[in-house]
Amino acid sequence: MGLNNRGKPCWVPALGRVVTGCASMRKVVLITGASSGVGLALCRRLLEEDDALHLCLACRSMSKAEAVRTSLLASHPTAEVSIVQVDVSSLPSVFQATKELKQRFQRLDYVYLNAGIMPNPQLNIKALFCGLFSRKVIHIFSTAEGLLTQNDKITPDGLQEVFETNVFGHFILIQELESLLCHSESPSQLIWTSSRNAKKSNFSLEDVQHSKGQEPYSSSKYAIDLLSVALNRNFNHQCEDEILFLEQDCCEDKGLYSSVVCPGTMLTNLTYGILPPFVWMLIMPIIWLLRFFANAFTLTPHNGTEALVWLFHQKPESLNPLVKYLSATTGFGSNYVTSKKVTLFALFH
Repeated sequence: MGLNNRGKPCWVPALGRVVTGCASMRKVVLITGASSGVGLALCRRLLEEDDALHLCLACRSMSKAEAVRTSLLASHPTAEVSIVQVDVSSLPSVFQATKELKQRFQRLDYVYLNAGIMPNPQLNIKALFCGLFSRKVIHIFSTAEGLLTQNDKITPDGLQEVFETNVFGHFILIQELESLLCHSESPSQLIWTSSRNAKKSNFSLEDVQHSKGQEPYSSSKYAIDLLSVALNRNFNHQCEDEILFLEQDCCEDKGLYSSVVCPGTMLTNLTYGILPPFVWMLIMPIIWLLRFFANAFTLTPHNGTEALVWLFHQKPESLNPLVKYLSATTGFGSNYVTSKKVTLFALFH
């Protein structure tokens, strides 16, 4: 068995342990929140695209992760699939996971920062029915703007749960894994799951955790959009004159690129929990009709992964750091990718 290109130990899933001097040239893809929803659908679609990948499933529940791993290997026996336990709402868990990952891998080619929560979503019934008869009905249903509020709470780390889970935990993950990500000769990609619901109006620099508001999900997703642009500034040469909020001097190209995506409006366990089943039965015909007028209604996690899979095939240097890539589905069910410019405001002077 030959040595890897640096002669370092690496992780062998079949053995369940680290081995010194193994040969593995597979691309390594780390996915947080991989045991359900978009994360699970993404795992399946990536292996359909390239079953020579090494997928590392970063999940809170090891039992769920093991079940997903078994299922993926049953359908793609030539793939390599490993798991690491991580709860991005817990900094000790993030630090432990990054320690393990640095022992297993020399590099990470793709990191899908997908795990996220929208705790206890409450639907504004009045806004819902007013929206049904307004001129903005398509926009409201596509983005859920003004329809949902959430009850946030404080984590043991002393942070707002939505902010720590959706943003800060992932940011610490990236910082700790920098040595596996920054290789200028072969760039790595960060791909964040953002949302069309990411609204500048719900974010404030004076309250980045949104502790005083009622839409922490929207605020956290907008924070992700800003963070992605800032990461590109810090780790590569994707600085543009039109980015007025950034300093003019660009940093050394460290070979790490960041993008944000929106999977669209999907029907998952989370969304089904917002309304009673009989209400879903009443509004589903409306939702299917709206698909002919708005491309945001991807409806299934499989469709929602379209932009995430598309980015897997792109050269990161060619991507626009100021653009959010959106999964879209036509009224007849065909999937494609579109884009939207990220709305920014002054951060640095």
